[in-house]
Amino acid sequence: MTKPIASPTLALTLAGFCSGYAAAELPAGFVEKAKAHITDTLACGVGGACSAEAQAVLAMLETLGEGGGAPAWGTPVGLSARSAAFCNGVASHSFELDDTMGCDHSGAVVLPAALAALARAPHPVAGAEFIAAVVLGYEVAKRVMEALGGYWPHNQAGWHSTATCGTFGAAVAASRILRLTQDETASALGHAASFSGGLWAFIHDASQTKRIHAGRAAEGGLTAALLAQAGVSGPKYVFEDVWGSFLKAFAPGGHDAARLLRGLGEEWEFEYAAIKPYASCRGTHSTMDAIAALMRDHAIRPAEIATVDVALPTGLHEMCGGRDVSNLASAQMSLPFAVASFLEHGELGIAAFSEGNRAAATVHERMKLVHLQADATLASLAEPTVTLRCRSGASFALSVDPPLGAPGNPLSAAQLRAKAAGLMSMTLDDDSTENLLDRLAGLERWSDVRELPGLLAAKQRPHLFR
Repeated sequence: MTKPIASPTLALTLAGFCSGYAAAELPAGFVEKAKAHITDTLACGVGGACSAEAQAVLAMLETLGEGGGAPAWGTPVGLSARSAAFCNGVASHSFELDDTMGCDHSGAVVLPAALAALARAPHPVAGAEFIAAVVLGYEVAKRVMEALGGYWPHNQAGWHSTATCGTFGAAVAASRILRLTQDETASALGHAASFSGGLWAFIHDASQTKRIHAGRAAEGGLTAALLAQAGVSGPKYVFEDVWGSFLKAFAPGGHDAARLLRGLGEEWEFEYAAIKPYASCRGTHSTMDAIAALMRDHAIRPAEIATVDVALPTGLHEMCGGRDVSNLASAQMSLPFAVASFLEHGELGIAAFSEGNRAAATVHERMKLVHLQADATLASLAEPTVTLRCRSGASFALSVDPPLGAPGNPLSAAQLRAKAAGLMSMTLDDDSTENLLDRLAGLERWSDVRELPGLLAAKQRPHLFR
């Protein structure tokens, strides 16, 4: 039965905020933070063009004749806007280095959709406006996740929040860039709800589907905005407690619709987005920080370590306790491998997860030193406690919270640039990399960001990372 909209629904209220918010009103520090996340995500996507998943998706799209003027980042290939959002979303998430603590991986969803929307924008898009669109995309994606009960409840129900909630962030960013009205943006949110989906089933056999989730969410959000722009209406009651609503369908056991609007414009979820220093699941990061700090503070060499004991929450143990490193996806979700590789190389960039390193006998020997203990008394988002036991009999324990890359412990500007340059140089030449990084540093001053996608195109096909 059709319901008359007598008062603004949650989707309309959220859409009104996103379509009407003035870019100049962003809180202090948000422009710099947004530029950091934009730079980081674009670097992940440009470098991620070397991944097996991104190359397979690009090849598939080319066989379908999906050419156009929107570049597949890190390649010389042009695609349609929707296909570019899909392909670049996959590339951005393929190396597990994209940002986190949003919806979870907000950048890999929001940025590909936002840049693809630029290809459909008939008007100039100023740098400050582009930044606002990205921030609002992050904000809505995270608020939707919180309305579902938060990361772990949604996760434990089997849903991958990057895919289920990221679609809304992509829709908002694209809607803002396309200058959609409140009603059109609400329709885009409604469409996005029907395009949402993504299961954690990939965790059991390390399938490549996880990387595809980010691309599909980016494509779904962009498509939702384009449909709204074309005049196709979307459901305005999508967040209400009614039959068929998103929250009721995806979190039937408990949700909090009020989280969508609570403190809107005053309390920002974007503040909590984090940039990853290591090419492994975010849940492994504080363990690396603790090992590095203990080795530094107590002058411990890797050869002196007898065991690495990690007490961690049950959910994290289930997610990252595996020891199968037969492929890139499984290795990046393995805490024992992350520890062993970190001890072996002193870092945990994408090179540490190469085919050769995954097969290295020395790394596999170090994995035997890693002992995990699930602790049911730990909160789901608690950081692990790491104990280094030395061959001398001495032992040292530490828990690091927040881990490196979190808002309370951010990467330095030099660390971020080094990470971004390393990833971009996998597909772009040195001059193009340095020019892009320099330009992005002043993104808020650009008069028209529509030139940005072209700066992400490479001169030749990327090599395949193994």
